[in-house]
Amino acid sequence: MPENITMTKNAASEASSDLGQKLSNVSVDVKTKATELGRVAVDKVDENRDAAASGLESAASKIHEKADSLPGGKNASKVAHVTADKLSATANYIREHDVDSMMSDMSRLVKNNPGPALLGAAILGFIIARSLSDD
Repeated sequence: MPENITMTKNAASEASSDLGQKLSNVSVDVKTKATELGRVAVDKVDENRDAAASGLESAASKIHEKADSLPGGKNASKVAHVTADKLSATANYIREHDVDSMMSDMSRLVKNNPGPALLGAAILGFIIARSLSDD
């Protein structure tokens, strides 16, 4: 009888070891695939950086053109010009930095300003949730 128990323990131990190895292999495969997909996404964003920057630059130019004719006088015009300047600066930033450096900058910004970053993430999450709801 003790021999049967020993054989059963050995079989269970081997099965457990095999299962652990299979799970480990699956985990490595998933990590590898996730890394590949992440790299493809980064490459795609990098490919479209110039188009995004051009769109922002175009919007900034149109805002500058229309700023002086906005209702609200000089204050509205000033706000419009400042906004256009910010869009233009953002366009330049996007042109000059690849995705990896933008992510590094974003990480540093969040680490240095965790409160506003959490608030911004909450607001963004709320906006996304509202846009996806069926209301």
